[in-house]
Amino acid sequence: MSAYKTLNPTTGKVEKTFDEHTDAEMLAKLEKAHALWRDDWRHRSFSERAKILKAAAEDLRQNAEKHARNIATEMGKAIKESIGEIKFSAAILDYYADNAERFLAPRDIHNSCTKAQVISQSLGVIYCVEPWNYPYYQLARVAAPNLMAGNTVMIKHAPTVPQCALAFEQLFRDAGAPEGAYTNLFISNEQSDALIARPEICGVALTGSERAGSAVAGQAGKALKKSTMELGGSDAFIVLEDADLDTVISAAIEGRFENNGQVCTSAKRMIVHDSLADAFTERLKEAIGTFRYGDPLDPHTTHGPMSSENAMNLALEQVEIAVKGGATLLTGAERLNREGFFMRAGILTNITKDNPIFYKEIFGPVASIYRVRDEKEAIELANDSPFGLGGSVYTKDVERGWRVAEQIETGMVYINAMGGGGPEMPFGGIKNSGYGRELSEFGIEEFINRKVICIP
Repeated sequence: MSAYKTLNPTTGKVEKTFDEHTDAEMLAKLEKAHALWRDDWRHRSFSERAKILKAAAEDLRQNAEKHARNIATEMGKAIKESIGEIKFSAAILDYYADNAERFLAPRDIHNSCTKAQVISQSLGVIYCVEPWNYPYYQLARVAAPNLMAGNTVMIKHAPTVPQCALAFEQLFRDAGAPEGAYTNLFISNEQSDALIARPEICGVALTGSERAGSAVAGQAGKALKKSTMELGGSDAFIVLEDADLDTVISAAIEGRFENNGQVCTSAKRMIVHDSLADAFTERLKEAIGTFRYGDPLDPHTTHGPMSSENAMNLALEQVEIAVKGGATLLTGAERLNREGFFMRAGILTNITKDNPIFYKEIFGPVASIYRVRDEKEAIELANDSPFGLGGSVYTKDVERGWRVAEQIETGMVYINAMGGGGPEMPFGGIKNSGYGRELSEFGIEEFINRKVICIP
């Protein structure tokens, strides 16, 4: 049976299955994408490509609820959050349509030459492997910059969100993109490996787990292909003694429990000064007690099901391991007695460094709270992690927050907020969280040829 299917996590029932592409179909799609790049797409003007992205963005905005229902149905995200994802995806398409020509404009080099210039040219077909937790946003992040740069894009989306994958492909077809500009693939991991080895593939991007990243990066490296990896995270949420608790609690709820905690940049480690730890813990416990679990299509629902039974069971198993290792389960972190894959949000405390979960990422609705005595200890704990994706610092003294942020070993740090800005903010990490950047001007520069032309 094909791995690509809609298994509705709200009901636990399979609603639709999809055939995988054969090797011959995969190679035919690759040839179409490569031929389009070679003969057509890379030669189009920025304005011609922008017109297509603008049309796709408008489709997303005009039909936001329709697209959002795909997300809610296939991975359980509450409809309000799903609509927010659709709107952000549209903003990404618009952003690159509006700015790509400026980002990739020729740059003069001033030296002894009569004229020297760096120009930016496309590479060819870019292959992307994307996850289920943001099934439209993740696609927009790789499609928009690469299409505007003149590359064509082939996507292997997560097998659990096939209708989202097909809808995003159709989005570009309806917007006027020629066949081969954006191609969805329903293929196995073995087919994926074979595709990466093909000479027509010029770059590989992946968002996913450490395990998936290691495998795909290894294949890309073996084939001498440039790659970008956006992997896991165990972001620190640092609360200093002068922080405003109202701001902190609001950010903690959003930062840890949005999308049921199934977020790479979720606030997975809440590092709180001793003087605020008791009040913070009590208020967070009270806040998660108000969550409304139910059908993600119901606008009154705050939290739908986990994305799959496996995702739910893994998170519950990790909590069990943490408790066996000496941690305290303060509340929640249990399966709800109802149809579907629902998990109650929870809080862990007293996690020591020898606990097996200390260096792990819990990809679910569980807040881990750590008490610290001072700023120095907070920074040391934040950096004591194999991950380095994002993080946040909470303090009334924003200059102090900035100084702390500079010492956090991650790709992104926000002060008194969980994330911020929009498509103009670069996204990516260091350590086991991967390498390369998406979004912003840096995202469009990952898969281009910076060619020097010089007249002596």
